[in-house]
Amino acid sequence: MISIEQAISIVKKSTKPLDKSECISLKNGLGLTLAKDVVSPINMPPFRQSAMDGYAVNMHNSNQYSIIDEVKAGDAHQPTLQTGEAVRIFTGAPVPDTANAIIIQEHVSVNANFLTANKPIELNANIRSLGEQTKKGDIALKKGTKLTPAGIGFLTSLGITEVVVNKPLSIALIVTGNELATAGDSLQYGQIYESNAIMLSSALNDLGYMNVGITNVKDDYQSTYNVLQDAILNNDMVLVSGGISVGDYDFVGKALLEMCVEQLFYKVKQKPGKPLFFGKKDHTFVFALPGNPASALSCFYVYVNTALKRMSGNEHFELLKTTAKSLSNFVKKGDRAQFLKAIYNNDKVEILEGQNSSMIHTFALANALVYVPENLHEITVNDTVEVLLLPIN
Repeated sequence: MISIEQAISIVKKSTKPLDKSECISLKNGLGLTLAKDVVSPINMPPFRQSAMDGYAVNMHNSNQYSIIDEVKAGDAHQPTLQTGEAVRIFTGAPVPDTANAIIIQEHVSVNANFLTANKPIELNANIRSLGEQTKKGDIALKKGTKLTPAGIGFLTSLGITEVVVNKPLSIALIVTGNELATAGDSLQYGQIYESNAIMLSSALNDLGYMNVGITNVKDDYQSTYNVLQDAILNNDMVLVSGGISVGDYDFVGKALLEMCVEQLFYKVKQKPGKPLFFGKKDHTFVFALPGNPASALSCFYVYVNTALKRMSGNEHFELLKTTAKSLSNFVKKGDRAQFLKAIYNNDKVEILEGQNSSMIHTFALANALVYVPENLHEITVNDTVEVLLLPIN
């Protein structure tokens, strides 16, 4: 059994960006990661641009100016301003080359074709310079950047329509257990409704991983072996829910061993999620997660999320960490490190009730995990604690 720090280190060292890329339409890139730097084909803005509604002026020693013309957004003409002249101008409009400042309309008084500036004018005020945001030939977005709505909008503003991205990962999600029933069916005695598949696939989709196949398998060795073998052969990542412990009907570990999956680690000194397996066969990684929902989701966010981001080429692959003042008391039982479901807000964190590994209700309210290391046994109100922020939208 290894520590959390060792397990995370193994995940980071073992995974790397896959050598799979493709050129796609930018509009289809949301959530994908750039496989190549994107170089700006133009200056942005492509001309000196007005940042405000007001008046572009050719400055002189007086606060009075003659208004000679008007320039609105989209205009192509370039009025020539002599010293002491002004043009009416609007946000986004091209600034005449002979103008050297813009005074906003709230700071002027206008009488016919003359204006009086009611406040001092600063040189180049309210003018967006040519290439202020990015210059032609500069790297607009670096390789390893995840495409967000803002990123797609930025690249589109540069006239870019296609990008080279890391090919979306193919992920197999396998759920094991004879006791599992499908929501909507009648629940027989001894059964529970299966929730891990939709929970984990939703978590994957929320992080931008859409290429997810789900398979349910009964607690039968040959069936487990066949499903795992097919999944490993045809996917970049395989996630297994349940069947990784050492019970008589836990066949996942035995099947992985027989098909020569390299064990990178098995069992982590943590709560929840002690029976966690991480392995590799050829170019496919395998996580066998505990069957208890809260355990499975904790392990997903801490370990699987990191591995997937690394494989996707995302430079920001770890959960965001911060510290906060605890609003709660907590006494840890045992010597394992723990991840506690919590609500984080404004540098304060509340540790929630119901931390049992089978309880998903608490997780439904949480937006963070409080990390309690092995050597910390008690948290009291106002203690500073380490917090992992969950990547939930």
